[in-house]
Amino acid sequence: MKKLIKWLAALLLIPVAIIVVFLGYVTITDYKPPAQIALSLNEPMLPAKTVITQGDTLTATTFNIGYAGLDEGQDFFMDGGTRSRSSSKSKTDENILSMGGYLQDKQSDFYLLQEVDIKSSRSYKVNEVTILRDLLPQYGYVFALNYKVPWVPVPVFKPMGSVQSGLLTMSQYASSAHTRYDLPGKESWPVQQMELDRAFIESRYPVDNGKEFVLVNLHLSAFDEGGVIRKQQLEFLEAYIEQEVKQGNYLLLGGDWNHSLPGTDPQVFPAEQAWPEWLQPFPVSFGAKNFNWGVDPNTPTVRTLDIAYEDGVNFLAVIDGFLASSNIEIIETRGEQLHFKNSDHNPVTISFRLL
Repeated sequence: MKKLIKWLAALLLIPVAIIVVFLGYVTITDYKPPAQIALSLNEPMLPAKTVITQGDTLTATTFNIGYAGLDEGQDFFMDGGTRSRSSSKSKTDENILSMGGYLQDKQSDFYLLQEVDIKSSRSYKVNEVTILRDLLPQYGYVFALNYKVPWVPVPVFKPMGSVQSGLLTMSQYASSAHTRYDLPGKESWPVQQMELDRAFIESRYPVDNGKEFVLVNLHLSAFDEGGVIRKQQLEFLEAYIEQEVKQGNYLLLGGDWNHSLPGTDPQVFPAEQAWPEWLQPFPVSFGAKNFNWGVDPNTPTVRTLDIAYEDGVNFLAVIDGFLASSNIEIIETRGEQLHFKNSDHNPVTISFRLL
């Protein structure tokens, strides 16, 4: 009997030991980027446009591509679904090529892309940056990691696995500098070791009047309980904006804000589902004085992911868009209704002029 008890105890210790070793491994290898990282520009394969001319009409498109794995047939475990990976490598290839083709046709001056994988289990190790670079050879680009984890062990029976993903800014104009800014607010251990390290990319472009056009590509948090992390991130952005405004430059922030954006109302989109708990209205107290929102209230930019997409069923909202300083004239902001065919987001394009 004593031998049996010892054998059972040893058997029970095996999974405990595996968990301890795993937690030790992800803690030691945890990606801890500094507050700021200077990013290297990957030059376009074709000649870039030169200095931006004040008064010219420019365009920028933001698109969360959902790692080319969150197409219309997918759900996601963090939203209440069951899946954590693209349905197949061929589907990943199909999705990224389709979205890349859309960007080819759009020909915006700037692209702000989020959830772009370079070597992740969830997207079958497809390097999406390389594919987009080859499809858009006239664009220079910078990439910044915001999700680098050796192994995400959930869901248990089909885990997300290894993740290397981030933000991608592409431009047809010559730039002077690019910086990755780490955003504040972290989950507690060991959850943070499997979570994103939120950040934004700041890109600077010279203007012919001696000023700079500063473009920010961001992806804010969504799921933190109580909204504490989101509050910290928005306070950080407020301080960043205040400092940049003092310089007199042009500032345009775009991306996935993970809030229901000002001037939009999710209730206008037909849906059977109720408002999800994770989605919060953007706080009216946000202190970007004299800034203007570039949003399209008539086109949803995100869908719920607890189920696959079905028109008229999923809850829809506008969480992707732009925020522009007062010296930028917003001419038009238009969302593109792609019916979430290749991503759980729709792209948004802004036309604007530097005054």
